[in-house]
Amino acid sequence: MPLLFLAIGVGAGVLAGIFGIGGGIVIVPALVLLARMPASTAVGTSLAAILLPTGILGVWQYYKAGHVNVTASVCIALGMLAGVYFGARIGLTLSPVTARRAFAVFLVAVAGRVWFG
Repeated sequence: MPLLFLAIGVGAGVLAGIFGIGGGIVIVPALVLLARMPASTAVGTSLAAILLPTGILGVWQYYKAGHVNVTASVCIALGMLAGVYFGARIGLTLSPVTARRAFAVFLVAVAGRVWFG
């Protein structure tokens, strides 16, 4: 599972670098759909993964309730460290129109997967 969590982190990092997104749009659905985590644990784990930039108080509440997977959080954070670098490099090469359209396609794909998944 750590490799799956690392891959989720890399993907979230790349998308964060391109679109400025991460936790709610990428990590939570990936943990629910790919890692089969309960939604509340996916949210707590996502918050823990992005702990330093945001969410410390939210993480504490989810952690106290037993809804944080610490291993997954650390692996995702490490993956994001690498992924956001490459995502930012890719994002900087896209025209504003291409970036906007790519983001729209991504949102529709995620929405479809969540809706029908």
